[in-house]
Amino acid sequence: MKAAPEAQKRLLQLAELDSVLDRLAHRRRTLPELAEIAERSTRLARLATDVITAETEAGDLAREQAKAESDVEAVRVRADRDQKRLDSGQVSSAKDLSNLQSEIASLHRRQNDLEDVVLEIMERREAADAEATRLAAERAELTAGLATIEEKRDVALSAIDEEDGQAKGRRGGITPDIPADLLALYEKLRDQYGIGAAMLQHGRCQGCKVSLSIADLNRIRAAAPDEVIRCEECRRILVRTPESGL
Repeated sequence: MKAAPEAQKRLLQLAELDSVLDRLAHRRRTLPELAEIAERSTRLARLATDVITAETEAGDLAREQAKAESDVEAVRVRADRDQKRLDSGQVSSAKDLSNLQSEIASLHRRQNDLEDVVLEIMERREAADAEATRLAAERAELTAGLATIEEKRDVALSAIDEEDGQAKGRRGGITPDIPADLLALYEKLRDQYGIGAAMLQHGRCQGCKVSLSIADLNRIRAAAPDEVIRCEECRRILVRTPESGL
């Protein structure tokens, strides 16, 4: 393949811009904010489940407490009613009187037992409410922190996008100066090796950093200026400049 020396030198500018674009793409993929966002999002999802579990438990205990308090009230009302009957003197039979006193005592024991149950439920509910509140506060803090990190990510991505656009703009100004067949070869090599063209500098390929043999250098010296040279080691396009050491 043949191409004017100036067109070949333009490949070095293109390669430099492509290296810039590759670095920007790497920065975009490896922004530290991305890993932190992923980690916080995972924690937030797990925390959301924990909050629902805690709130559900607190709600269940609230209903359980209401049921137990209702049972206590029902027993208390019945005991008060029996006590009023006893105090009114309406019960004259000794047997009925004994039965009524026994029932009142049983109701009081039942009321005490139920009140103990209410206290136990209240303690559990208080702990569940505290845990639900703690988890909700942690979720709110994590959500706020996530929003801050996402904002930092967006700022960083915006800066990268601006640099990327500028580099692509400069690239677009170079490619029209490069023959289509040479550009196609460069793009093919870039896809394969990451770098499509490299300078021959002081007898060394700057793509693979290998010093060329004397035979290869003599071959390149003998080649016409418009001959497109390839590195025998890495197969990239070798661009000759005054610094090539020929």
